[in-house]
Amino acid sequence: MPEEHLPHKLQLNERKKLTMTGVTDVVSFDETAVVLQTSLGLLIVQGQQLQLKNLSLEGGQVAVEGDINALSYEEPRQGGWRRLFR
Repeated sequence: MPEEHLPHKLQLNERKKLTMTGVTDVVSFDETAVVLQTSLGLLIVQGQQLQLKNLSLEGGQVAVEGDINALSYEEPRQGGWRRLFR
């Protein structure tokens, strides 16, 4: 977790637009999954036709648009992150 704790908030509108704060890094993204490091852990957004919008890591703000199906947080394992997708 970063020294400075950024407030982490999510707002999902009609499963089409997700806006969030407290994002510290974009780990990976494609049209089916966006993986973000947040001040409260690794967040995985899954769906179809996903696009990153309004990316501002300096302010910790990110928006994802598309057909959003799932949001989940992953916890780190001892020795590194566990494999996210099998």
